[in-house]
Amino acid sequence: MYQGQSIQVRKLDGDIAELCFDSKTDSVNKFDARTVNELREAVAAVTADSGIKGLVITSGKDTFIVGADITEFGKSFQQPEEEIVKWSVEANKVFSSVEDLPFPTVTAVNGMALGGGFEMALSTDYRVMSTKAQVGLPETKLGIFPGFGGTVRLPRLIGADNAIEWIAGGTPQKPDAALKVHAVDAVVAPEKLKDAALRMIALAQAGAYDWKKRRAQKTGPLHLPMIESMMVFTTSIGFVGAKAGKHFPAPVAAITAIQKAAGKKRDDALLIEAQAFAKIAKTQAADSLIGLFLNDQLIKKKGKQYAKIARPVKQAAVLGAGIMGGGIAYQSASKGTPIIMKDIADKALDLGMSEANKLLSAQVTRGKLKPEKAGAMLAEIRPTLNYGDFGHVDVVVEAVVENPKVKKAVLAEVEAVARPDAVIASNTSSISIDDLASGLKRPENFLGMHFFNPVHKMPLVEVIKGAKTSPEAVATIVGYATAMGKTPIVVNNCPGFLVNRILFPYFGGWSGLIRDGGDFVKIDKVAESFGWPMGPAYLQDVVGIDTSHHVGDVLAEGYPDRMGRDFKTALDVMYENKRFGQKNGIGFYKYETDPKGKPKKVMTDDSYKLIAAVQPNGTKDFSDEEIIDRLMIPMVIETARCLEENIVDTANEADMGLILGIGFPPHLGGALKYADIIGLAKLVEKCEKYKSLGKLYEPTARMKEMAAKGATYYTK
Repeated sequence: MYQGQSIQVRKLDGDIAELCFDSKTDSVNKFDARTVNELREAVAAVTADSGIKGLVITSGKDTFIVGADITEFGKSFQQPEEEIVKWSVEANKVFSSVEDLPFPTVTAVNGMALGGGFEMALSTDYRVMSTKAQVGLPETKLGIFPGFGGTVRLPRLIGADNAIEWIAGGTPQKPDAALKVHAVDAVVAPEKLKDAALRMIALAQAGAYDWKKRRAQKTGPLHLPMIESMMVFTTSIGFVGAKAGKHFPAPVAAITAIQKAAGKKRDDALLIEAQAFAKIAKTQAADSLIGLFLNDQLIKKKGKQYAKIARPVKQAAVLGAGIMGGGIAYQSASKGTPIIMKDIADKALDLGMSEANKLLSAQVTRGKLKPEKAGAMLAEIRPTLNYGDFGHVDVVVEAVVENPKVKKAVLAEVEAVARPDAVIASNTSSISIDDLASGLKRPENFLGMHFFNPVHKMPLVEVIKGAKTSPEAVATIVGYATAMGKTPIVVNNCPGFLVNRILFPYFGGWSGLIRDGGDFVKIDKVAESFGWPMGPAYLQDVVGIDTSHHVGDVLAEGYPDRMGRDFKTALDVMYENKRFGQKNGIGFYKYETDPKGKPKKVMTDDSYKLIAAVQPNGTKDFSDEEIIDRLMIPMVIETARCLEENIVDTANEADMGLILGIGFPPHLGGALKYADIIGLAKLVEKCEKYKSLGKLYEPTARMKEMAAKGATYYTK
């Protein structure tokens, strides 16, 4: 009946039409302009055949439809608001044409149906879902909200409260959850899906299901008594707004759109959705979060390229069984790669196994894992005091103390017992990979694999190439990191690598603010209000004052012109007084244990007394703008340097490293995206204002050149 690149329609027995999404050009189905247009044509073809008495919508892929093609639609958000409204209204006419067909319609959801894919399913009268499928509207994670009728159809189908939870949260839902709230009408085994969908059409045709009543429910106003309506929307806006925060307006905007459209019929409600959607699509948060999604896609694409030359990793090993070693072992074993954990002392092995067991037990407690599964995962970690089985290991991660002499000795030991083709990686946060490789016989098989602490929570792994590291070794570690559920970013070797090298100029700006009289508590509050998960003083307490001090020394030696310290810092004072932060209960803040057993920071006056010794001119109250400028400008400049020096390949990867590694405010998209937001000309102007503060605030020649041309790091 219809043949397109994305959609095919054929007639089945009993005058039923099957509209199948099966892209001939992509591995998954997604809604791009072509698919929306083909859906319009396909529905017209079905409508033109007066003999058709029912429609089943299916997918020819393992997934149903993964959502809208954000690479295409994201660009359309650069248009004026009225053009976005027009685009949304026209797209919705296509979905409404499905909803208005003169016979019962059913969607057979065989796999992931997210965003536009689920909105497609919502436009039919009924939905049958495979036990292996998931549905959901994750758009708020991109800074937008559903724009293909999701805020209109879902509340009318499952109730405003449930719809708000689904849309504001953006979490994909499993079959049992979807069935419970009647987002789907049946859940069946995958092999029975199509038959179940056809059976549902037959029942609707026979009058056992009142499909016209269901349709009237979705196309009419939202039936909600006034008092209940006020309670649902007012409570939700307050709760969701507090959780999302001021930098992420999409969840609250979605609730407001649902509320505003509640008393309207479908077409008027869809116009309200389109107008609200257009406004939210133009926000900074949407621009940045969509950009981060595209950055992530780029990293995944690079990962697939690396996979072509990567060696398989069937058995791993970690050297050093402390908290970090235990975390690495847990992450590897929990994601399916068995691992040997080697140390020189039983006590250390006990600590490493205890760390892994603690993390698995937490999963069991939260209902994420069954006890027997957790036990099987723990059994995939084999503690040992010797190198007996290292001849069978594909990858070794060295995670011993951050000391070059110790690391070199351990690396030479393991190289002597490992297979000649085994890849050896050092989990170092600052020591030169080329220096560590200098004593190895096979430096081509050696590189850095820098995990961030805590390993199980932090998504980033820096993969650091040495001068002699082979492409195969890099690819193997990228593959292993990906298998561990991490996002690997490949960087070249330099002091501090990528993330720490960029973070420490931020700390340098903070040290200057404190020296000049700034209040560390106020600076923390301003930074957190700006969007950082924690301010710089609190962050150094969490990282560990001793760790921060050590890495600072490495970077000062590597970049003396801008990271060398010609004054005693607040960090020095804390370090000298053995106030190491959370790890020993006192740093800039004092740490007490909350009822859940987690450390809670408390202000302590003696911090001010200690800091006063390094504030030669007393205290000073800085404006919020100056605090942010003095923290952020050094970070932006250092990121630009890393890009210019080819430490990192692209602006996309540099920014993703900061988002995933140190919690850079996502609504700003990373340091180079932030530079684009401010405008390089304005940034260079700000640098001139602070030039008396030294090299830390001196833009590169390339930045000045870009500023003069009006250039940006990201193309619009």
